[in-house]
Amino acid sequence: MKKAVFAGTFDPLTIGHEKIIEKCANLFDSLVVALCINVEKKAFYSVEKRLKMLKAVCEKYSNVEVVYHEGYLVDLMKQKDITYTVRGVRNEKDYEYETKMHLVNKSLYSKVETLFIPCEKGLEDVSSTLVKDAIKNGENLDKLLSSTVIKIIAEN
Repeated sequence: MKKAVFAGTFDPLTIGHEKIIEKCANLFDSLVVALCINVEKKAFYSVEKRLKMLKAVCEKYSNVEVVYHEGYLVDLMKQKDITYTVRGVRNEKDYEYETKMHLVNKSLYSKVETLFIPCEKGLEDVSSTLVKDAIKNGENLDKLLSSTVIKIIAEN
């Protein structure tokens, strides 16, 4: 059985993230989407709201599990017997960063294999930072977030 993990802070869950989840749900027998904490980032949305976004978007996939994880990603991978981690890349800067992360993960867990999935045309500039700025400025979010995520964000 081919299993993978797609981890992120998902603050918020963008259309780019959703495209990666869709691709991985079709590529792997089992996909774990892990909401992880990055201590270097100050979260815009609560863990609960981000988990709600992830679960709502992933509920249509029978082979996708959403989890919350604190700590090293490789610890979760060992616990769930997963060797593949998937990372989305939009540009050279993402690739460089993700390659460094792969090397760190590999040093902690020799079985790790990182698969890079390039973004789709038109999503090269979509980032959580861009989305948060758009939200703060009251801009239209239709090209950045799915309607499911927009509804959850609108909830108080």
